[in-house]
Amino acid sequence: MNEKILCPSMMCANYGNLEQEIKSLEEAGADIFHLDLMDGEFVPNFGMGLQDIEYIARTAGRPADIHLMIENPGDYIEKFVQMGVEIIYVHPESDVHIARTLQKIIDAGAKPGIAINPGTSVETVSPLLELVDYVMVMTVNPGFAGQKYIGFVDRKIQKLVSIKGEYHFKLMVDGACSPEKIQELYQAGVDGFILGTSALFGKGRSYKEIMAELRALH
Repeated sequence: MNEKILCPSMMCANYGNLEQEIKSLEEAGADIFHLDLMDGEFVPNFGMGLQDIEYIARTAGRPADIHLMIENPGDYIEKFVQMGVEIIYVHPESDVHIARTLQKIIDAGAKPGIAINPGTSVETVSPLLELVDYVMVMTVNPGFAGQKYIGFVDRKIQKLVSIKGEYHFKLMVDGACSPEKIQELYQAGVDGFILGTSALFGKGRSYKEIMAELRALH
């Protein structure tokens, strides 16, 4: 089995001392810092500020990814690469020329990923799989933390597991990733997990202790 990729969702972090949060998460073994940007249009909410995104991407000693829950993400690719982001997730539904945007990510020197909403089928995105390094399945509707896991996405995950070797992408899951779900989905063949309030933040325990337990789940 591939090494588990653990990605703290920085939208859930303590912004009272962000520098210390980053350091603690690095010491806990975070693989990728996950950043969320929302525009109030593509999803009915607003996510992290641009200054926070740039600060985390530049300060962290690990790679940062960004999940663009925005309309027309292709207009902003160079901006986020300049901020230091190394992986960029875009939604196929948000961009008329999504293949061009994925190529723009590659040309800018970052790794392209697609985020798949619960209601989006694998068949819809299959032509794009040749272009991406990461596929992130949303197991909740994007835009809000703390939602319940949507069970019907499991079939989609199974389908993507069966073809990821052919296309060579890493399969990630974002949304309601509890320890139990992480264990179940890792056994099923998922590579990585976005960690929010279901598994990591707000638990009153050290990140190091929690991440060690999540890493040990097989």
